[in-house]
Amino acid sequence: MRCNNRLKDEYFTKLDEFINSLEDEKGELITVLHKAQNLFGYLPLDVQTHVGEKMNIPLSEIYGVITFYSFFTMTPKGEHPISICMGTACYVNGSENILNEFKRELGLKIGETSNDGKFSIDILRCVGVCGMAPIVSVGKKIYGRVKADEVVNILKEYN
Repeated sequence: MRCNNRLKDEYFTKLDEFINSLEDEKGELITVLHKAQNLFGYLPLDVQTHVGEKMNIPLSEIYGVITFYSFFTMTPKGEHPISICMGTACYVNGSENILNEFKRELGLKIGETSNDGKFSIDILRCVGVCGMAPIVSVGKKIYGRVKADEVVNILKEYN
């Protein structure tokens, strides 16, 4: 997890300030959820409940938005979230081998986060840069034309 209780309280305060700064909260749920996820790192039930109470939106509606949009997550991600593109161009160029190498090196399955909170692994459907396939992203950094034997060196950049 990304924050202790002191930070969590601080993040709730910042989230409240953000919500209060909106001219018209109506129609701003996605914006608020983005802000919450940026603060907390993910959207656990207590954050969803808080947003619902603050914005007078049923928890079921919030849950529906979070589960509909793949950007949102209800589980904590690692400090360095790794995403491997499994779109057609990436897949035919070996992204499955790259995924398997990350899983082997880190001892993780898709959707899991390492015990030290450093890494998590997910897959994407398409990044939109097919000419550089296969694509791997670590946080905001994009790696193109990745080969399975480069995985170890990519991970070394974050250790």
